Amino acid sequence: MTATKTNEVRPGETPGVRAQTSFIWVSAFKVREVLNLVRGKGVAEAASILSRCERGPAEAVGKVLRSAVANASNNSGFDPEELYVSACYADEGTTFKRHRPRARGRAGKIRKRTSHITVIVNRLPEDRLNRLRAKQATDLASRRRRVAGSRRRRGAEAEPTTGAGVTPEAIEETLVTPDTTSPDTAPEAETTETNTTQAEEVPTDTADTTDTADTAENEQSGGGEGPAGPEEAGLGSPAGNEEETK
Repeated sequence: MTATKTNEVRPGETPGVRAQTSFIWVSAFKVREVLNLVRGKGVAEAASILSRCERGPAEAVGKVLRSAVANASNNSGFDPEELYVSACYADEGTTFKRHRPRARGRAGKIRKRTSHITVIVNRLPEDRLNRLRAKQATDLASRRRRVAGSRRRRGAEAEPTTGAGVTPEAIEETLVTPDTTSPDTAPEAETTETNTTQAEEVPTDTADTTDTADTAENEQSGGGEGPAGPEEAGLGSPAGNEEETK
């Protein structure tokens, strides 16, 4: 495949900056179906159409279109945003003939066709350029309005989260206001609570000591809190009682 890029204007050809590629291995009939989609379109719109087109020649046509835009920008000084596809066409190239064996010694013909693709871009007319600029300005203003509205909605949704009757300024004051509790006061409070607890525990220890002393005295006196035995009551032993009876 060979490619030539020139700015020549042939007789009967639309003026502009052109780019051409030759001997593409696809028939001119298939290429023309793709060229019909971008003829007369702006460069940006044409590139978008070709990027979404599922036909095989779309890739080759896209390459030629990018080459034409590069020629117009670098060689002629045109702004790429102000260009459009003024003309595009596909010519038939060399057809390579091949044969395929068929039944009874016959041969089937195979034609491998090629094509030459040409794309010409030019600056938009003033009326179309003015309409394009007006549309771009309208789209920009509409986008800015949508962004502003989205920000207002997000701000309105975020306000209820601060609580009823509470303003962001009050929250900031609450966060900034330092703690009035002095660091020296905290240990004193802890000491007071400790002394109070110890004072409450003292009577319990005294009562336990008193109960222990009473229990020890009862054990030394030979009794306890239980009933006295018969010997302690003065009855004596059973044997002694029998002797007294005799």
